[in-house]
Amino acid sequence: MRNVWMQSTQQTQTSRTKHMINEIITMAAEAPAHAPAVQGVYGNIASGLGVIGAALGVGMAGSKAVEAVGRNPGAFGNILVIGIIAMALAEGLGVMALFLAK
Repeated sequence: MRNVWMQSTQQTQTSRTKHMINEIITMAAEAPAHAPAVQGVYGNIASGLGVIGAALGVGMAGSKAVEAVGRNPGAFGNILVIGIIAMALAEGLGVMALFLAK
């Protein structure tokens, strides 16, 4: 009795697996038709994450520059130059994320 039940369970699992594989193949075949809509959504998400990363980079560079000037006010000029360069690089990555994601 148990062997019959195990065989029917295995057959059921095999048919489920075949059905799942057929569904995956069908979805993969239909994917190009949905690509423009999905691309727009993912592009917006990617550009948003890129700009958030740039904002965090600029904020961290600014806070560290303020800390450095607080510790050594005499090095204000050097810190200002390095801070501006760091902020420009971070903003450049944000701008690239906006252009590449669209």
